[in-house]
Amino acid sequence: MINANNCITNKTYDEIKMGDSATLTRTLTKQDIQLFATVTGDMNPAHLDESYAKTDIFHQIVGHGMWTASMFSVLLGMQLPGPGTLYLSQTLKFLRPVRLGDTITASVKVIKKDNAHKHITFQTLCANEDGEHVLEGEALVLAPSEKICWKATALPEVQIKTGAHNYEQILLDKASGLKPLRVAVVHPADIFSLAGAVEAAKAGIIEPVFVGPEVKIRKVAEDAHIDLDHYEIISTPHSHAAAALAVEMVHKGEVEALMKGKLHTDELMEAVVDKEKGLRTGRRMSHVFVLDVPSYPKPLFLTDSAINIKPSLMDKKDIVQNAIDLYGALGLGIPKVALLSAVEVVSERIPSTIDATALCKMAQRGQITGGIIDGPLAFDNAISKEAADIKGIISDVAGDADILVVPDIESGNMLYKELRYFSGAEGAGIVLGATVPIILTSRAGDADSRVASSALALLYVRQKEKN
Repeated sequence: MINANNCITNKTYDEIKMGDSATLTRTLTKQDIQLFATVTGDMNPAHLDESYAKTDIFHQIVGHGMWTASMFSVLLGMQLPGPGTLYLSQTLKFLRPVRLGDTITASVKVIKKDNAHKHITFQTLCANEDGEHVLEGEALVLAPSEKICWKATALPEVQIKTGAHNYEQILLDKASGLKPLRVAVVHPADIFSLAGAVEAAKAGIIEPVFVGPEVKIRKVAEDAHIDLDHYEIISTPHSHAAAALAVEMVHKGEVEALMKGKLHTDELMEAVVDKEKGLRTGRRMSHVFVLDVPSYPKPLFLTDSAINIKPSLMDKKDIVQNAIDLYGALGLGIPKVALLSAVEVVSERIPSTIDATALCKMAQRGQITGGIIDGPLAFDNAISKEAADIKGIISDVAGDADILVVPDIESGNMLYKELRYFSGAEGAGIVLGATVPIILTSRAGDADSRVASSALALLYVRQKEKN
């Protein structure tokens, strides 16, 4: 126990009497479960998977029993007897499941003393908030013979980096049952782009046509044990030719979308934006990421961090409209659009604040439709209600943004990578504004991101067909 001098003290064997007891009460939280699994390596789905925990199988076993049992170790080592105690043995009888949100009281009580060996036997018991016994047993310890006063120190601060919200699965569920999208996969000469396309095909999202050097593509497939027997391959001498041919296939109506493989974005987009042979429309092309950020309670759209280097005001108008259209195609309703800058006030010294002000007025005049738009907003008050309140910002968007519109590619690219590598964000991304969507993820993106991006493109195209 901790005394007034912030020292953890113990009780020696001679000080302990029959019937002495100690208790500890804790409520089981999701963070407790995650931390216990991380430390112990216990990945039992009955402990971690909430859907599994609702099954009949779960009710026949004891969920989170070992987390509960660990409370005995805390009691014996910290309270009674306390520091210097050596745990010798423990029996456990699991009586009822312990579930997320249960409040458990653990208790230890002295039931036997062995003077010859300084051993003490404790009755150990855990009960839930209803008084029901969930765990019973006995513990045998070697009690300390000397008084100890150990200066209490703060435990290391532990941050649980939680997984994302599984929005990728939501995208796949929405895309389920739709007619697969016929996609030209441009230069899939690495395992990520090839595997991603094949996985999307297996999920029924796309029908891929692999366009690129056939020898390279088949070598990647062989090395990765990917079966290409059921897929079409159109061979080209190099990536530049693959991009040009894929664009030509769109014009011929042979494919409904493009997917970037192992080639630089500029190389693919050069063919796409070609004034004579490309896929231009009356709208500026832009990239939209749909991000699953663990610390944010809903999907977060980010645009444009991949295509437009330094967009003009009219470019930004199209960038905003593209993102709003994608949001609507996913059936998410009316988005709240935050126009980002370094500050939330208009300043002639910061051009992005002027652009944001103009875009808001354009939305009022019907030049941008389908969303609630506000700006300029700094990043913190765009996504944090607390930050917005501190600044005194009255806005339907501030603190609750669905779409973040960055001033230029530099800020957008850095923001995306910060969210990905510091926050564990997962994302899908496509380019809009061309005659067909372009499935475009980072070259370092994994197969899952390509599958989710394919689902985005499919939902967008099929929704446009309805309209």
